[in-house]
Amino acid sequence: MERLQKILAAAGVASRRKCEELILAGKVTVNDKVVKELGVKADPAVDVIAVSGKPIKRESKIYIMFNKPKGVITSVSDDKGRSVVTDYLKDIKERLYPVGRLDYDTEGLLLLTNDGDLAHKLTHPRHHVPKTYHATVERVPHGKDLEKLQRGIKLEDGMTAPADVEYHDIDPEGKFATISITIREGRNRQVRRMFDAIHHPVSRLKRISFGGLYLNNLQRGKHRRLTAEELRTLQDAAEQSERGQEQ
Repeated sequence: MERLQKILAAAGVASRRKCEELILAGKVTVNDKVVKELGVKADPAVDVIAVSGKPIKRESKIYIMFNKPKGVITSVSDDKGRSVVTDYLKDIKERLYPVGRLDYDTEGLLLLTNDGDLAHKLTHPRHHVPKTYHATVERVPHGKDLEKLQRGIKLEDGMTAPADVEYHDIDPEGKFATISITIREGRNRQVRRMFDAIHHPVSRLKRISFGGLYLNNLQRGKHRRLTAEELRTLQDAAEQSERGQEQ
């Protein structure tokens, strides 16, 4: 659900200020009912919204996989002028919003869509959609340290849920190791804090999988549309996680 003036502006009706004027003038209807108050919300995918009797164009759903580089903000804009993910998506006309977040210093798989319902299901804290990362950490953690992550580890905001953890690559000199870790939560900087808790700070973090989808050979800074099969996989992951919470 979004504010009506925002929906109208996104559909290209006019500027947001002008759209507010149209609403106050009684020229906008939602499901054939005149709306004259600002702040009214609607769902552009469901509600029939019209201006002076003419329905606005509904936005088609789009689903994008992006390999986010390090040093890019997971946002559609930044008041400090820093690079944001939508800077890399200039060829796409539809409004896109990130599904969840990747930290400024984290790279890898990021999904973007204008499907608010699916995005909500994938990011809601109760739904536990799996996300897999390759975390390169200082020194090589002992197996007992990884077992702590597997059982769940205490952070300042509480115990984490159990994680799937295994060695991915080990430096022969023992200076670093890359660990594959799958979590089903979305706390702020969670993976980094988990490794800090076992005294093996993360030097590089890359998400390689989200909800059953994999980055594979998508180049850094590049994006592509999801295939129909990938979209079904993502929808299944969201539904399975939702059902799991209801049981």
